[in-house]
Amino acid sequence: MEAWPTVAWVLLLTIIADWLKTIQSREFTMKDIVLLHPSTTPHPGAFKCFTCQSAADNYECNRWAPDMYCPRDTRYCYTLHLMDNHGDSVSVTKRCATLEDCVFTGCADVTDNGHQVCSSCCEGNICNMSVPRNESNAVFSSTSSLVSSSKGLHPAVLSYIIISSSICSA
Repeated sequence: MEAWPTVAWVLLLTIIADWLKTIQSREFTMKDIVLLHPSTTPHPGAFKCFTCQSAADNYECNRWAPDMYCPRDTRYCYTLHLMDNHGDSVSVTKRCATLEDCVFTGCADVTDNGHQVCSSCCEGNICNMSVPRNESNAVFSSTSSLVSSSKGLHPAVLSYIIISSSICSA
């Protein structure tokens, strides 16, 4: 019996498996963002942020984020990411934010359940595509010179964020 039919089947299955991986990708590209969030500005300087409340993960948040412009009084995009002790997403919250909302960025451990929470702010149109996972990307990134270095999450603010998030999702 010849080996060619077997080799052909293996190659075909390999191609199909690679194709399925491409289809099931849970990461967004800039092309995806442009298709999901077309742009016509309602006012000068208008921008969009991914927005969601207590989504299961970053993909679910970005996929179902409403296509709306941020209010005039906001200037930044805010992200809050709650992870379990293995680093897997528990909750993702994203929204438009003011400078005051972005004072505390960074990561902190939630002592009662072993979870970790990281928050970040950024300036720019749909700049909050990814989620902060550690101190290196849980930052306040701004193009403005008015913003000084970012500060870590204060425990009292952290408690408020977690309590607010659980109340809003209930």
